Amino acid sequence: MVAIPNHHFFQWVNQLEKSGHEVYWFDSTDGGPEVSRISWVKQIKSWKLRWDFPFRSAIKKQLPKLYTSIQKYNERKVSTVFKQKLNEIQPDIVHCFEMRLAGFPILEVMEKSPQLKFMYSSWGSDIFYYKELGVQETQFKRFLSRVDYIITDCKRDFKIAQTNGYNHEGYSVIIGNGGLAIDFESIQTLSERQIIMIKGYEDGVGKALEIIKALELLPVALIKDFEIVIYSANILVKEYVEDSSFFAQLKVKIFERGQFVANSELLKIMGKSIIHVANSLSDGLPTSAVEAMGMGAFPIQSNPGKVTEEVIINGINGFLIEKPNDVEAIANLIKTAIENKQMRARAQEYNVHFVQQNYNRTQLQQEIINLYQRVKLN
Repeated sequence: MVAIPNHHFFQWVNQLEKSGHEVYWFDSTDGGPEVSRISWVKQIKSWKLRWDFPFRSAIKKQLPKLYTSIQKYNERKVSTVFKQKLNEIQPDIVHCFEMRLAGFPILEVMEKSPQLKFMYSSWGSDIFYYKELGVQETQFKRFLSRVDYIITDCKRDFKIAQTNGYNHEGYSVIIGNGGLAIDFESIQTLSERQIIMIKGYEDGVGKALEIIKALELLPVALIKDFEIVIYSANILVKEYVEDSSFFAQLKVKIFERGQFVANSELLKIMGKSIIHVANSLSDGLPTSAVEAMGMGAFPIQSNPGKVTEEVIINGINGFLIEKPNDVEAIANLIKTAIENKQMRARAQEYNVHFVQQNYNRTQLQQEIINLYQRVKLN
């Protein structure tokens, strides 16, 4: 496995525990210490620095230009270390998660090992938004032409891959974290739900400020009895809300992006929420929306490249945001969802069942285990 330290990756790899596979993780960014939640995996960490010299952190902070000059000689290249580990381990399969941070750094090594099976899991905007993320078309096609097996979280991205160099028949559409474990005890009834939940990404792709501004267009009376919970909030979102006289009248809780909140805690909040709103210019299958659906919250979600409509039927089990920059349209969707309790009740029943049938972690586990065996033998 080649990946950055990431919750979805940890969730995926844990599906292989006790499967009989011997699993190594090469941390492509060498970020942080070993991860206890995947302690059974052999973790390749602390490879980047040739010498962790005294006062390194202080020099990095106070003398950044000097630090950059030193690191040109002090940091090992990803490809060099990866090639060395590849020769030591002699794996049957290399599986990379995400293209730019995990795939590209090892591509040259994988091209020189054509007999080695190479799997790739696309994440988020990896494929759909590659040009906007600064990836050249030639590099994108070169990478896909080396991949032997592709896993996407939506049908849209597989079709794009096919037209851009991926020339194998093998593929799977599986949610990026390997499935959801729904906590049914935390799914509250419609009358018990008292939270409006918002994903707070505002980073060029994420458009959370449009959601925040949409709420400001609503009558205070409509939402004053609800708590507004904003999670994974960028600093721009936090500052905007704190400076808003509108939000000063409401109960608001903000979890900043980078602030650790256990996934189980987020699921419990979803289980208490009437709606879950997330908005972006690009995404793969929005995992947070699927989680919210599984916990009974009515999803209001952007639909870049028509990916979200693979799981949300507009007006039936959720609402699709077709124009991420249209604040008034988003406000109307939120207002309609809050006011139409009957629609939310039907959607809750449908969505909890839908997610359990299609994204159940226990059911997906054997499919994922078998997948590696199949790729190895082909």
